[in-house]
Amino acid sequence: MKLIRKINDLNKAIKNNFSLGFVPTMGGLHNGHKSLIKLSKRKCKKTLVSIFINPKQFNNKLDYKNYPRNFDKDIQILKKLNVDFIYLPSEKEVFKDKKIPKTKLIISQKILCAKYRKGHFEGVLDVMNRFIKIIKPKYVFMGEKDYQQFFLVKSFLEPKYNTKIIPCKTIRNNKGSALSTRNFLLNKSDMKKTAIIANNLKNLKKKISKNKSNSYKLIQSHKKKLIDKFEIKIEYLEVRNIVNLGLNIKNKDFKIFIAYYIDNVRLIDNF
Repeated sequence: MKLIRKINDLNKAIKNNFSLGFVPTMGGLHNGHKSLIKLSKRKCKKTLVSIFINPKQFNNKLDYKNYPRNFDKDIQILKKLNVDFIYLPSEKEVFKDKKIPKTKLIISQKILCAKYRKGHFEGVLDVMNRFIKIIKPKYVFMGEKDYQQFFLVKSFLEPKYNTKIIPCKTIRNNKGSALSTRNFLLNKSDMKKTAIIANNLKNLKKKISKNKSNSYKLIQSHKKKLIDKFEIKIEYLEVRNIVNLGLNIKNKDFKIFIAYYIDNVRLIDNF
């Protein structure tokens, strides 16, 4: 395993690796990340994992400051997984190329998290563009828990590079809660809430699947019940198709998307 901090060292280390899998992370590694890494190791000859808490994708300074950090623990996890390369760059190192143009979302793409987190996905796409340009991986493995993130990275960057963006299913604990680094900020009582909410939304999807024409009313009714029962702030609860994230779900596969706050911790999920 090689721990790399500089782009020049990265270029030397991965030179002539034509079957390289890339797993981008912000650390705080959990079983969800492990599943991405294990898939990369099965599919590729070599695997590179990045750990970089990207300040440009945080629209809230306090959120950036409070984001869980434990690099030593993360590195130990990656050692046990026998990862080939760990890329742990500084902010200065990542953004030193000033010639890379900024990515801009069009109005129709400013939905879900992009609507409520101004500049978030522009920040994600900027860093992912920089990483893929340098690393040139054969595959990038991304979790479906942040489906909009996967969708945008695939839409913007897959046509630009000879790289495939691979979606990986959301990993949940035995109660049904989606694994997330932000879960480290929650207490046991809050975690129980996330599990109940997840299972409620899973059941709601079944109801909507049987009656798509009534999806809006079902969503609004369920949203009110969740707020009243759990005293949470819901940023959005929407049904969108997975083809273009549009609102039309007739004759299309769809997902329920939610973003909500428990004790000022923002969580997202989809079903």
